[in-house]
Amino acid sequence: MQPSSDTTSVLLVDDSPDTLGMLTDALSLSGMSVEVAKSGREALNAVERSLPDIVLMDAMMPGLDGFETCQILKAEKGLEDVPVIFMTGFDETEHVVRALASGGVDFIAKPVPLDELFARIKVHLANARKARSARKALDKTGRRIVACDASGTIRWTTPQAAQLLTRSGLRSDEGDRLPWEVVDWLGSSVEGDTAALPGLRTSKSGACVEFRLLERAPDGEILLRLLDCDQGSDEERLADAFALTLREAEVLLWITHGKSNKEIAEILEMSPRTVNKHLEQIFNKLGIENRTAAATMAVRILWNEG
Repeated sequence: MQPSSDTTSVLLVDDSPDTLGMLTDALSLSGMSVEVAKSGREALNAVERSLPDIVLMDAMMPGLDGFETCQILKAEKGLEDVPVIFMTGFDETEHVVRALASGGVDFIAKPVPLDELFARIKVHLANARKARSARKALDKTGRRIVACDASGTIRWTTPQAAQLLTRSGLRSDEGDRLPWEVVDWLGSSVEGDTAALPGLRTSKSGACVEFRLLERAPDGEILLRLLDCDQGSDEERLADAFALTLREAEVLLWITHGKSNKEIAEILEMSPRTVNKHLEQIFNKLGIENRTAAATMAVRILWNEG
């Protein structure tokens, strides 16, 4: 019988039969769907069949240990957004550091206290769902966004950013790093001050891409926006096409993404009354009378990739 779509699926990876039995029973009784893997290799095979919502990973296993398994799951198996909680009998700083460095979100010492484990699972599942929701929203807006760390290692990209990086040849030979000049540019910025760093334009094989720093997160994740130099930003393209100011173009862009006047006001940090004034100007310049017509005209420009 297949679990329902709202059932939390757990991949439990441990080479100890006693631990597997105890945790499988406890997780199943709490309403979760559990798949068991007795080694790192079995875990890699398991995710080929279906992706879990969360992974409980034994750190120390013969052969492929938990740290190596986690790195492969994150880098090659599509588990970028899936939280991995490590379990080990060695509550040492070295193991904590390795767990986090390999992509884990948490660390719990054996013997595993069930109340604490369930509390941590709940928190990390909620965080992962928020992250996936935000990522889907970015994907739907068509924005070219890349998340990386200070070394230029790519953590995730929107599909549009991945296409631009590939088309412009700006991925490294390994495919998971940004070019050295981008890393050098990021290193020259003042941490937390995104406005102080001008955009970086870099070219390869005749293609030009501009990188703009959006945010540095406390966990070290850096968000970058990519622009095709030949096309400019979405706002710039709309402004050029319809003789709008950049502010008017921003309002039109968010109309295209289905946002209400109130939502646009919050996003652009202006009053709803100011949004209405911009809309009046947009309608006049486009020669139309409503939001639907404005969005239709804008989409024709944005989807004309050439």
